[in-house]
Amino acid sequence: MKNMKKIKVFCMFTGLLFAATDVLAASSAYTAVDGDSLAQGERRIRLDGIDAPEFVQVCYDADNREYPCGVDALHYLENLLKDAEVRCDCLENKDKYDREICECFADDVSLNKTMIFTGYAVTYRSDKYIADEQNAKEHKRGIWRGKFMRPALYRALERMQNKDAAEK
Repeated sequence: MKNMKKIKVFCMFTGLLFAATDVLAASSAYTAVDGDSLAQGERRIRLDGIDAPEFVQVCYDADNREYPCGVDALHYLENLLKDAEVRCDCLENKDKYDREICECFADDVSLNKTMIFTGYAVTYRSDKYIADEQNAKEHKRGIWRGKFMRPALYRALERMQNKDAAEK
C-alpha cells in the first residue's frame, strides 16, 4: 500500500512537470502575426528586408480575379513555422512600433528569403533579396502572378484616406 502512494505521488509530480514544460514551450513558440512579422509571447519581431501584403489587402490573379493576398501571406508564413525549430538573428535597433528587426529561420531556412522567393512578400528597405524578388517575378509566383499594390504604397494610401475621412 505504501508503494502505491509513492507511485501516485510520482505520477502526479511527473504530470505537473510535463504540464509546466508544455506551458514553457507554448510561451516560447513563434507565431505569425501577419506575412512579415512574428510573435513569441510578448516579444514582437519584424522580418528584416521584406514587406508582405497587409492582412486586409487584396490582389488580383492572372484572370483579374480578386483574392485575399494578405491572408495568403499570413497562412504561408504560418505553414513555414509549423513543426519547425525557429531562431532569429536580430539587429540592435528596433522599428517605430518597438519590434525587433530580425532574419528568422525555420529549421535553418531563412523565412525572410523564402517569403520573397515564393512571392508572398516583396523587398523592403534592403537590396538583400532583390535577386529572389526578381526570380519570383519572372516565374509569376505568389503576388507576381497578377496585379498588386506594394504594401508600403497600400499603407500610405490607407493613411491618406483615413486622414481625409477624419477631416470631413
